[in-house]
Amino acid sequence: MMSKSYTNLLDLASGNFPIMSQPREKKRLPRVMTVPGVISELDDDQANSVASDVQSSLIQDRIIIVANQLPVKAKRRPDNKGWSFSWDDDSLLLQCKDGFHEDMEVIYVGSLRVEVDPNEQDDVSQLLLDKFNCVPAFLPPDILTKFYHGFCKQHLWPLFHYMLPFSASHGGRFDRSLWEAYVAANKIFSQRVIEVINPEDDYVWIHDYHLMVLPTFLRRRFNRLRMGFFLHSPFPSSEIYRTLPVREEILKALLNSDLIGFHTFDYARHFLSCCSRMLGLEYQSKRGYIGLEYYGRTIGIKIMPVGIHMGQIETVLMHADNEWRVKELKQQFEGKTVLLGVDDMDIFKGLNLKLLAMEAMLKQHPKWQGRAVLVQIANPARGRGKDLEEVQAEIEESCKRINETFGRPGYEPVVFIDRPVSLSERTAYYNVAECVVVAAVRDGMNLTPYEYIVCRQGVSDSSSSSDSSVPKKSMLVVSEFIGCSPSLSGAIRVNPWNIESTAEAMNEAISMSDNEKQLRHEKHYRYVSSHDVAYWSRSFFQDLERACKDHFRRRCWGIGLSFGFRVVALDPNFRKLSIDAIVSAYLRSKKRAILLDYDGTVMPQTSINKSPSQEVLSIINTLSSDAKNTVFLVSGRGRDSLGQWFSPCKKLGIAAEHGYYLRWSADKDWEICGQNCDFGWFQIAEPVMKLYTESTDGSYIETKESALVWHHRDADPGFGASQAKEMLDHLESVLANEPVTVKSGQYIVEVKPQGVSKGVVAEKIFTSMAEKGRLADFVLCIGDDRSDEDMFERIDNASTSGVLSSSTYVFACTVGQKPSKAKYYLDDTSDVLHMLRALAEDSDPLYDEEEDEDSSKSP
Repeated sequence: MMSKSYTNLLDLASGNFPIMSQPREKKRLPRVMTVPGVISELDDDQANSVASDVQSSLIQDRIIIVANQLPVKAKRRPDNKGWSFSWDDDSLLLQCKDGFHEDMEVIYVGSLRVEVDPNEQDDVSQLLLDKFNCVPAFLPPDILTKFYHGFCKQHLWPLFHYMLPFSASHGGRFDRSLWEAYVAANKIFSQRVIEVINPEDDYVWIHDYHLMVLPTFLRRRFNRLRMGFFLHSPFPSSEIYRTLPVREEILKALLNSDLIGFHTFDYARHFLSCCSRMLGLEYQSKRGYIGLEYYGRTIGIKIMPVGIHMGQIETVLMHADNEWRVKELKQQFEGKTVLLGVDDMDIFKGLNLKLLAMEAMLKQHPKWQGRAVLVQIANPARGRGKDLEEVQAEIEESCKRINETFGRPGYEPVVFIDRPVSLSERTAYYNVAECVVVAAVRDGMNLTPYEYIVCRQGVSDSSSSSDSSVPKKSMLVVSEFIGCSPSLSGAIRVNPWNIESTAEAMNEAISMSDNEKQLRHEKHYRYVSSHDVAYWSRSFFQDLERACKDHFRRRCWGIGLSFGFRVVALDPNFRKLSIDAIVSAYLRSKKRAILLDYDGTVMPQTSINKSPSQEVLSIINTLSSDAKNTVFLVSGRGRDSLGQWFSPCKKLGIAAEHGYYLRWSADKDWEICGQNCDFGWFQIAEPVMKLYTESTDGSYIETKESALVWHHRDADPGFGASQAKEMLDHLESVLANEPVTVKSGQYIVEVKPQGVSKGVVAEKIFTSMAEKGRLADFVLCIGDDRSDEDMFERIDNASTSGVLSSSTYVFACTVGQKPSKAKYYLDDTSDVLHMLRALAEDSDPLYDEEEDEDSSKSP
């Protein structure tokens, strides 16, 4: 029986939940969690962290690596009783252990490549845990088929490789039952991780697109879990990714990781663009590290292409078997120039494009007829479907046509090897190949060129009879659409869709002088040998440690349902404003200062009608009518609109245009608080802003009496931000000698007079109250954006300057849970109004301060 949270999660994320039979587990693996304190709720219904505020007394370096498949091989015993297991030396998960220090314990969680009978699963689980430190996740057959061959291979894999389902027969339409199976499978993986995790001490490293929603399941259970994710496939551009019906669910799930890794900057850039366009998140780059601010947490973005295992290849090269294979292949291709391709049988590997390029090269350069041979190794297909069958048929037809056209006795221009090829046999082919050609139309990384370079280098201390003094050389023709392309600067990069261009590149590669081949090979070998798989895993883990260093210092809690769940992480001193606490302080004080921002604080940013409601007017009028209160509206808006809107509030003070204009009450005149009234700079700034407005669709200029503001909230997010940055530099340059400041804010660029800020307004109000003998004993300041941070900062400094006493109740409050100089927060404008309403209910509009002072003096 499935847990209630499982059903709820699927209901919330994807509508109706299909019935999927899942056998009940007879027993679970023993937990090895050492969590101090009380684990109050381990039921799946709870989204609270079981991690306490105190770190575990057991300190042991351990990482749990989670992937779709375990790095083990399984084989049925000859007597058909039980299973035998061995390490899969080709598995990247196993190889990345070399990057960890010797004391690091590694636990693997994943599925097996074979189906294990439910009656044997407990014994297999215990054996794998005891002997291999592996925890298998057994997926029921119906979930497995829909999860792997369904959602992963029919939806995610094509989409991430830029193939859209334009028709039901081409890629397949989105099927919600497959998505539900994907979620179900990720849930099962999370349960296996939870069985062995120590959340206080362990790190979790999740791999690839099969498990992209796993971070949410784990983060719901352990708020402070240190968790990284690495995507081994491409991440598509936002235009492609946005077509996925569950786009936001996957993005938000990934953002529950602490570090997200990609092979190339292109993939990371596409991911960041999706976060910006769909979730409104902007990244920052500091000292070489890219970070995304998300509810107080900083999610690191890691860009590091994976490498190969040097030791494994060098071991194969030194094996006597390898030398025998090389000699055999040299005899087979004696007098021929070998071009080699090693690819999976996949629709995105461009195998047929490569064959067409070979055909074109033989036509355009007849000198290679009878001399050049393309050996294409095709590893077995991992997926299945009509598209793959069509590609296979096309490849067979091309091979047949090319060999019939250009072949002759003793010469086949294309040798197609359609079977599994071991690393040992592969290295032999690398050894005899003059050039390796990779023509994939899209590939996450592709390590074939790396393997080829190392094999061509050979092993320096090998006892092989080959002369080690012979210069090493290699050539590469690689698609510009694969992940390893940026790191191979000496390769000839091609657009595989351009058959003629690829053919010319192949001809150039095998015609190049030996000296040039040698120089390019040396450059590539230096990079590949120093950026191996150990370097990659060590670098990722170091960045994961850095990203998680403040986990146990921050206050964390989870909010949200389904895939909207996220963890809010805040400074220990940053907390939600308690209405009871502020009302209590309000009642005990007699000289109060209340400073309120308008847009985003008492008026929602998304509201079309920006004029205040009757409720807002009533609350503010009640507060400002209390003689104990000095209430100010501090806004960036113009004085005319603010004065008109709040005309019923006779005692309300207004600071308009960030304080350039200030009025103490409705019966007082407006004061100018700026340093000068020369606005000649308008004639310089306005033409610049108009230039950017004309070229940025959705932007506009707001002209105030003292300032110019360029808005780009309705423009394309990426282009608007880029234009704002360019405009900021442009304006700072042309206004360098003018008495103005140029600042950027939330979707704005503003030019205003120097010395004008909300912080100056706050200080002026406090100083005026102190000069009148009414030193404030209560301060409430609420705002929501960067301009309000000036007020919070001035309030912090006010007690040292004497305009506030050390005993003053100070409530500096930002709207929204985000990094701020304020010590308090409220979630949104409704929270703000709820709090102000509570203060208004305890206010006395008829209160006379002088009468109170007289009564206090009477006996």
